[in-house]
Amino acid sequence: MRDLAVCAALPPPAADALERHVTSLELQANAELARAGQPCRHAYSVTSGMLRLVRTLADARRQVVAFVLPGHFVGLSEHAVHRHGVEAVVPSRVCAFEIDGIRDLRERFPAFEHTLLDRACRELDDAHDAMLLLARLSPPERLASFLVRLRRQMSIPAHDPRMALPMGRGDIADHLGLTVETVSRSFTRLREQGVIALPDPHHVEILDPAALHELASALH
Repeated sequence: MRDLAVCAALPPPAADALERHVTSLELQANAELARAGQPCRHAYSVTSGMLRLVRTLADARRQVVAFVLPGHFVGLSEHAVHRHGVEAVVPSRVCAFEIDGIRDLRERFPAFEHTLLDRACRELDDAHDAMLLLARLSPPERLASFLVRLRRQMSIPAHDPRMALPMGRGDIADHLGLTVETVSRSFTRLREQGVIALPDPHHVEILDPAALHELASALH
């Protein structure tokens, strides 16, 4: 926990205090951590694996709002209930923090509050990017932008062409507002253009970073 970006803003005594409010949870793939509409009593920090935030639309379609990686929090908001469902993409581990304990630390330690605000601003920027992605970009451009953003979130060095895709094509489709078939065709198109290689369904190699960024240039 101490190495996580948000928790690292706390001095050691405060980190000790926060640990008294934390429970470690292990989740199997596709396990539900929280359901939309449930009261928000905990915030969750991912320590391994990956979560997805899901919203079911009125017509029963599913929208994957975001993927949550290690070091990131879920559920830190002023809403009384969860606005999205929270599910594990793969076997994952999270730390569950009592909301009241986090509120107390935010009041006592300004650096912690500042770090949370900085994270919220970055997430807002990502949400704005996602709105543009869904509204304006073609399917290959959406996929290219998704890969660029995911590499940034995973902090993959520029010299490393490899990246894991823990989520399936269905999750990517529900995130990008496309069908599974369109996502598969977009992967194939990028592969045929020499932009990426696909060693297996859950790994991608970026062969032409410049071309990938050019496709995603509407957002980056």
